[in-house]
Amino acid sequence: MSQNNQQLEHWIYLACLMEATAKKPGNVHPEAAFPDLTYSDFLKSAAVIAPILAHATPDTIGPIIKECISETQKVIPSNSNLGMVLLLTPLAAVSQEQTIAAGIDSVLDQLTIQDSREVYEAIRIAKPGGLGKTESEDVATEPTGTLRDVMCLAANRDLVAREFAHAFRITLELAVPALQELWNQGADWGEAVIRLQLRLMSEFPDTLIARKCGLEEAAESAARARTVLEAEDYTASLSQFDAWLRQNGNQRNPGTTADLIVAALFVALRDGFIPTPELDTIVRQIPSKMKPDLKNEYKQ
Repeated sequence: MSQNNQQLEHWIYLACLMEATAKKPGNVHPEAAFPDLTYSDFLKSAAVIAPILAHATPDTIGPIIKECISETQKVIPSNSNLGMVLLLTPLAAVSQEQTIAAGIDSVLDQLTIQDSREVYEAIRIAKPGGLGKTESEDVATEPTGTLRDVMCLAANRDLVAREFAHAFRITLELAVPALQELWNQGADWGEAVIRLQLRLMSEFPDTLIARKCGLEEAAESAARARTVLEAEDYTASLSQFDAWLRQNGNQRNPGTTADLIVAALFVALRDGFIPTPELDTIVRQIPSKMKPDLKNEYKQ
């Protein structure tokens, strides 16, 4: 692997590690698990996908996405990373001679109907929660357009699809600047990730919550996230929000927001909007019993 690819793999892995390790309300982290997903699962899946994604190019988007999901399923039976893989693959495929903002539209414009076929297969393998038949496209059938075309059809109900349709506008115009601002204000990386989650949820109701619980619940989650950001007692309000999200068997898991956070962290690290944090500041937050699931070169 070239030095550039090694650096890309490092940024991808760090982005996944930082997102999973931050103690975000409603999500899996070192101190919170779901019945079918644990923090260790996210460590394992990050180790699987980072080296694959580091080889992404504009003409391998679909195959890379399918390979990531197929290889992840060999170690984790539940869907732990479909959304983040969908977002990270085109971002990682941008030439390292360009910033992501400058190069992403060209990558998306090169997507083909074969990419759609590969992604449909990846979705069938991952079996994401809340996925149902839609009026326009059903992943059990033959796609009718390029991957960007079919993502445009779903853009009004899925934030990952919206990023494909609109050249990652949420990631590039809101999430990365917000992350950079939090960093410049002195927030540690974990708190910056949590506050980014709240900001994203407050402005873009989580579409995984919408799929599982309905649009009203998603809108309420956005309102509650806004309340936390404005609360005088931030810590207590954050704890209450976390408890509400975890009711009813974690059905209100803001998983799409988590995927957007991974994308934002990767862009911010790759293009220098935030400094690459010392690995020890992340690893020391990981319980000892879970550290064996880190990639070998990250174990301390």
